[in-house]
Amino acid sequence: MAVDELQAIIQRCQILEEADFKGEDFNLFQVAGQKCLEDGYAAQLLEVIQNEKNKVIIKNMGWNLISPLVRCIFMYKLEDDKREHCLKILDQLAQLCNPKELFLGLLEQIEQTSGEQVCQTVMLLLQPLQIVLLKLQNKKAYSVGLSLAMIMNQLTALPVPYTKQQIQEDKLGLCQCCNAVVDFAKPFVNEVVKNMEKSSEYNDMELKEELLKFCMKSLKYPLLTAQLEQLEGIEEHPFRCFATEIIDILWDIRELIPLVFLHRKGKSPHWENQEFADIEQKNSADSLACLSYLMFVQHFGIDCFPAVFSPSYLLQCNMTHIEVLLKRTEESMLSKGLDLFESCLLRMEDNSLLHQYLEFRDFIDVPQDLVKVMTLCPIEHLRKKSLNILQLFIDKFDAEGKYTLFRCLLKTSNHAGVEGYIIKNIKDQIHLSLTKACDNIWFTGHHLISLLDLVLLLPEGAETDLLQNSDRIMASLNLLRYLVIKDCESDNQTGVWTTLAKIEQNFLKPLHVGLNMSKAHYEAEIKNKKENRREAHSSNTVCSLTVSGEKMPAMTTDMQLQVLHSALFTFDLIESVLARVEELIEVKIKAVMDEN
Repeated sequence: MAVDELQAIIQRCQILEEADFKGEDFNLFQVAGQKCLEDGYAAQLLEVIQNEKNKVIIKNMGWNLISPLVRCIFMYKLEDDKREHCLKILDQLAQLCNPKELFLGLLEQIEQTSGEQVCQTVMLLLQPLQIVLLKLQNKKAYSVGLSLAMIMNQLTALPVPYTKQQIQEDKLGLCQCCNAVVDFAKPFVNEVVKNMEKSSEYNDMELKEELLKFCMKSLKYPLLTAQLEQLEGIEEHPFRCFATEIIDILWDIRELIPLVFLHRKGKSPHWENQEFADIEQKNSADSLACLSYLMFVQHFGIDCFPAVFSPSYLLQCNMTHIEVLLKRTEESMLSKGLDLFESCLLRMEDNSLLHQYLEFRDFIDVPQDLVKVMTLCPIEHLRKKSLNILQLFIDKFDAEGKYTLFRCLLKTSNHAGVEGYIIKNIKDQIHLSLTKACDNIWFTGHHLISLLDLVLLLPEGAETDLLQNSDRIMASLNLLRYLVIKDCESDNQTGVWTTLAKIEQNFLKPLHVGLNMSKAHYEAEIKNKKENRREAHSSNTVCSLTVSGEKMPAMTTDMQLQVLHSALFTFDLIESVLARVEELIEVKIKAVMDEN
């Protein structure tokens, strides 16, 4: 019987000195103890462990029971008395065992768990692990850091619940587990705080650094991925509670403000392998970006925030974080980047952002990333939001800033729709310049002429794909029409009349030629399709179409003809606006000649 075997080993070891215990004794104790647990004699094993005479034996050998003990706890149902006995054994082992040995046994158990049992195992072992760590004297900070790192590494493999239903269900227990880990860390936070209060020159930085690493990891996972908006029907949002706790820890250990403003990344290890160094830097950047989102969008810890910084300085501080988030493709991270950018911009007044800020690389790179979201992101509401934020960004700059930003985006966007949008903005700025009493030199005169050189031209001359560039071409024609109507040749405030010959050479004439070529090509294609349809005696002939390497749904001949006719309609539209522009130019020139 298992209990008799265990009693025999106990009696044999009771007469030995602690130093005389052999490896064989450890093995026999482990096997007998495991058999007691598996055969259902947990109550008898608990009595053995609680017996004062066995204190030295349990201190040295008890940690060997952790693995079978955890297995049995998960095997029994919640209401089973045997499970309760197992939990009491675990508590006794935490109190009696050698802290160093038990610490390694508990960590090994956490490391070996996987899948659905990760959160269950972590939550089961957090309390005994905390008890053991509080007993440790040597390498305490290292052991706390190792425990937190091991726990977070195990949790990182689990998917983060995102939707309201997923958060409420919390199938794997991640939401509950994250908040339990914070409770686990609190005694060590309190220890750091207590030591810092004793001395303003707190020198024992190791434990503080380990807690900082834990907070940084928590910011990256799960908070960077998590849905952190208030959700109706969830009174205590688990990830919002977790975020609050992480911010509180950073504040308590006096690292919150340095992280936000000094972009401190903690004591990152020196990696000889550059790949490891890059991963470390990326992880740190993700964490800091999430921290800024929590503070400036969700307002966690905002009460601790010094209200002395200008909105433009806050924007400058956050541009690095915004860039990090906008380069991601995951919805949760992209949306955080857009929200952070929008929040920073809404703090500012229009026309208040000085053009000198565009000398910072981030102020050029971020709008380009925003354009990529606008044009490439598959999620419609994020595309629309990014367009609104781009307009917000433009509105905040002074006149020279807008001018510089327009030039940059025209050169870098490589997207006709975006270029058309920028050209419309240029038209709006010219209108303000012409109608306001104050003279705006950036959207009149020689500065405007330089900008028009980028606007009023066809990228590839007469051979430009007019259909693909139709948004840009229509916006350019509308701008030119506005200039011709609004600015008299005698005033020539915009300078358009001075550069008219150049505009005709670089834009109007090539556009005429391109329109004639494109219309002829598409009309021939329509004729060809119709003849092929008659030959096939059917309008249901299909063709395959591949776009960016992806096969699109098959198109019938009628559908192809509809697309071709739509293209012709676009060319007719461009041609009608072009004719109107040329007519207006002719009328204005004739009027001036008659007047002379």
